[in-house]
Amino acid sequence: MPAASKSNPAILIAAISGRSLAAAARRAGYRPLVADLFGDSDTVALADRTALLAGSISDGIDSEKVAGILATLAGDEEPIALVYGSGFERRPDVIDTLGRVLPIAGNSAATVRAVKDPAALSQLCDGLDIPHPAIRFSAPERPQEWLIKLGGGAGGSHVRPAATVPLEEGHYYQKRIPGRSISALFLAQDGAARIIGFSRQWSSPSPTSPFRYGGAVRLMRFDRNKKVKIGRWLDGLARHTGLVGLCSADFIDGPDGLHLIEINPRPGATLDIFDSDTAPLLNAHLRAVRGEKIAVPTYRGAAASAIAYTPHPIGRFPDIEWPSLTADHQSPGSALDAGDPVCTVLAQARSAIAAERAVKRRITEVAEYWREGFQ
Repeated sequence: MPAASKSNPAILIAAISGRSLAAAARRAGYRPLVADLFGDSDTVALADRTALLAGSISDGIDSEKVAGILATLAGDEEPIALVYGSGFERRPDVIDTLGRVLPIAGNSAATVRAVKDPAALSQLCDGLDIPHPAIRFSAPERPQEWLIKLGGGAGGSHVRPAATVPLEEGHYYQKRIPGRSISALFLAQDGAARIIGFSRQWSSPSPTSPFRYGGAVRLMRFDRNKKVKIGRWLDGLARHTGLVGLCSADFIDGPDGLHLIEINPRPGATLDIFDSDTAPLLNAHLRAVRGEKIAVPTYRGAAASAIAYTPHPIGRFPDIEWPSLTADHQSPGSALDAGDPVCTVLAQARSAIAAERAVKRRITEVAEYWREGFQ
């Protein structure tokens, strides 16, 4: 990864976890100034400066404090842009607030509302003839066929079987659709979407979070007819919502065909398996937002990433020498609850199947590095 000198322009990054965006900024030649919830050791190493945001994974980013934290982080510099990641979908009004004092490179609050409000997205999909699971806000007759989700939630930890929990404020019912989870990473610009690539995702269930995000593998091949269909749908969504920059769309590909599950209107979890030194996607994101000419990179082979969670509480995380192909490293001395993420594990291979197997195998292997910290 190229080193960013002090003469390189600074860019602000704000997200629940900012490490992948910080790495993308470094590859694109920027000095990342990163504010997130974790302050992982490798995020600190990648960034020029860091700050901890107030909030939590379950509650999201504290919207009342984020502007002040970012202003302090920027200091006397004038960053070329603020790029936001996960954590703002539940409070899109904060994006407008930040946009009044910082140059935001990303989607507006109005666009985020259009794609993250479950009722608005469902209505939009109906109008564009995009298959989408039914949603409702009252209890279904057959709850075993439905899920409960948090509006604007991300990462899968908020998803529950409807038969197991009551509906709480801010949540909604979504019909369960069988099939495999597919995500399309795309660049949106001027009412059109250019697909960068597809990935297959899987969950890492826990006793309290059966749909918790596990990982993703970049696919070398994807059915051409399905790609054309998804491209047409994404063009329609971009045209009607004003989507810009790096975004992703999640689908279920099952016996009844493709169903759009959600749109993520910002760089997301698959950035690690698509970004590279030769094709830095943050530059493509910035060019798309500015209305400049963009190019879609090509890829060889497959890549996968997965999150390693701790099944047990760790009272004091040990000071370990992290193995290669890991990221989002916990800082020594931190305390973790059962189910907390410990790190991200990466793998590359000639095929998607081999890359997925490799990254899942390494999840088990890296756990030995911190087993001594269990208390």
